[in-house]
Amino acid sequence: MQKDYLAFDIGGTDIKYGLLDHSGNLIEHDKVATPDQNLDVFMAAIKTIIERFDGRFRGICFSVPGTIDHDHGEIIYGGGSLPFMDHKSLPELLNLGETIPVTVENDAKAAALAELWLGNLKGIKNGAVITLGTGVGGGIVANSQLLYGSHFQAGELSFMSDWQDIQTDTTIGKTGSAIVMIQKIAELLNLPNKKDGLAVFKAINASDPRVLAIFQDFCRTIAALINNVQTVIDGERFVIGGGISAQNIVIETIQKEYLTLRKAIPVLDATLKMPEIMEAKFHNDANLYGALYHMLLVVDQGGI
Repeated sequence: MQKDYLAFDIGGTDIKYGLLDHSGNLIEHDKVATPDQNLDVFMAAIKTIIERFDGRFRGICFSVPGTIDHDHGEIIYGGGSLPFMDHKSLPELLNLGETIPVTVENDAKAAALAELWLGNLKGIKNGAVITLGTGVGGGIVANSQLLYGSHFQAGELSFMSDWQDIQTDTTIGKTGSAIVMIQKIAELLNLPNKKDGLAVFKAINASDPRVLAIFQDFCRTIAALINNVQTVIDGERFVIGGGISAQNIVIETIQKEYLTLRKAIPVLDATLKMPEIMEAKFHNDANLYGALYHMLLVVDQGGI
């Protein structure tokens, strides 16, 4: 029997995929643009990748957006670019039989599982992963285990809001969106590509006064989010993931804004223990590792 696993990270822009061994070594990986026309075209792309690796894996694992109902094996897809995935089951759609198990995990929870397994939450009893991207993803670790909640929705940080101003544009998913922050700065700089993160961070790292206020507001939002979550979980460490977390200035500025927030509220600073805030170990490939770790946990628990 083959010893390796085929992992998929389904995103709105790309499908990332890779072959990993049982220890989490990424043997090879690649990506293709995500087909968003309909379910048939999407599944055809998935099956083409599976056929490419035919005979080289013993299981297939997925990281996908949306709530994953592990009781019924369905994706509950609330919105975004792949609405045809709503209430679909990838194991049933692939129908590979009992010899090739298929598992599915939420993308932010997969990122948390990657950090819990081999990353910067390894050995941490209580903590969290916050992923910065189109929205704000989260994974909560309690007593050294990923917290799912009663409806598999624990850690859906994008939907947090201040009760005094509850509307779509004021949720953390919008105010803490890395993509929105990049687009605002790109527009301010009149960049031809409004998604050019490299050019935006070149300006941020150069301390361009035109962009610093927007960037600092973004980091202040994430710092406040960390404070709010900390009041609930009393964590030891928060790790920041997502593509922009590879920029040192992101972690540094979030840390600075969190300290500023605490000093501005003396009772908070005197009462709540301050957690570590650090970069996640895994960035663009995090969900591949996390999808595999979820599969290994399911196997250990006798689920497949």
